Amino acid sequence: MKSKIIKYIEKNKISSVEISDALVKQGVLDGLKPINQRHFAVGEVEYIYTFSNSNWELHKQISDIHEDKIVFIDTFDCSNRAVLGDIVSKYIMLYKNAKAIIVNGLVRDVHRLKKEDYSMWSKGVTPLGCYNKEMTLDKNIENEIKKRKEMFQNSIIVADDSGCTLIEEKNINEQFLNKLEFIELQEDIWYFCIDTLKMNTYKTICLKKYLDDKNEILPPNLIKRLEKFENEFKELKK
Repeated sequence: MKSKIIKYIEKNKISSVEISDALVKQGVLDGLKPINQRHFAVGEVEYIYTFSNSNWELHKQISDIHEDKIVFIDTFDCSNRAVLGDIVSKYIMLYKNAKAIIVNGLVRDVHRLKKEDYSMWSKGVTPLGCYNKEMTLDKNIENEIKKRKEMFQNSIIVADDSGCTLIEEKNINEQFLNKLEFIELQEDIWYFCIDTLKMNTYKTICLKKYLDDKNEILPPNLIKRLEKFENEFKELKK
């Protein structure tokens, strides 16, 4: 089911915005912004972490990451320091063949990251780097890492110019795939109502007038697609 959902999102270029809508306005990973514009990535997550103003653990863990994954790097107690730059990014993207890198923290060497046009997201940039020093893992941080690892385990991330949205393992099922189909249909209907029928956004998005008079408003192909979802996903229609 996971690969089926990934392929569907990839084929239809379903945005991080639409994914969040399908999750009923949830799943967004706050504060993450693209380093380079016009990139789209979807894939299974490879969870990596580092802590205490050091990227020692990061260097250890990236040696074992798998191909075709989105590498999510979590940071704990790294204050205002970048946890990676060009060399580590190149290793992950080129030699480990990752789909993308998402850093829940800061990065540096941005001139190089932009030049190479990597698929990367982060919370910001700085010239100041972490230490290459082995640190002892604090018990509180260890507990937090355990929670975060469980959340990201077997999950999917969709990342684009709007940001990053996480589909947790509990949502990777047939019902969620149907929700994605519904969101895609709803978008098609909204654009048809606004672009073709010249309806205003209030009648289209808020009142959903097309549901009251669908036989008069919508073309047969959209009506046929809509019938599948007539009594489903009421929370998405609100």
